Amino acid sequence: MNNAGDRGRRGRPRDPERMRRVLEAASSQFMRQGFGNTSMDAVARASGVSKVTIYRYFPTKEALFEACIKGRTQAVFSDLSPAELDPNDPRGALTRMAERFVALKRSDLGIGAFRAMYAAGGQQEAACRAFFRQGPAQLVAQVARYLEAAQKAGSVALDDATRAADQFLALFFGVADIRALLGLGKPTTQQDREIIAQNVRMFLKAYGVGDAGPKP
Repeated sequence: MNNAGDRGRRGRPRDPERMRRVLEAASSQFMRQGFGNTSMDAVARASGVSKVTIYRYFPTKEALFEACIKGRTQAVFSDLSPAELDPNDPRGALTRMAERFVALKRSDLGIGAFRAMYAAGGQQEAACRAFFRQGPAQLVAQVARYLEAAQKAGSVALDDATRAADQFLALFFGVADIRALLGLGKPTTQQDREIIAQNVRMFLKAYGVGDAGPKP
């Protein structure tokens, strides 16, 4: 039995460069136009890939949007080495994770994705679910996996790693994010560094053990 067709539709794309162009074009369209106003025709024109080919890999606009969000989410912490995510050094590891997370939120793509989803809320349920599943839920899960490792190493003490991960990321949503979403400006790099240091210190006051615990 020949499964070549199924591998082309369901497996890894046979032309990664072509799919990269599609995802970049789609991400740009979703960011600038919003989910509802983005069309597969526009993505095809911007990427130089036929709409037939795009539909072969992404049967719906929601599936394409989900792939765009998934790609960005997976890349947030992907460049962090095991040494940088040392379970015995939660202060250092959480600082690095926070830096990646804040960089994503401050990026034009991150801001555009949040704007698109807030605009689609209540109207595009499938897109909103895809965004939540591949965006916030995945980021919380990745931080939770680190906290579970730190818990085993004895550097943090917590009852629920997922809840603690959610609390940690929630520390980085505040007035600065509201201003950015409204187009009223972003914090400076130095301001973000101060926010990150303060939030990591606050989190470890609640959950840190030993050298990772409260600092004066």
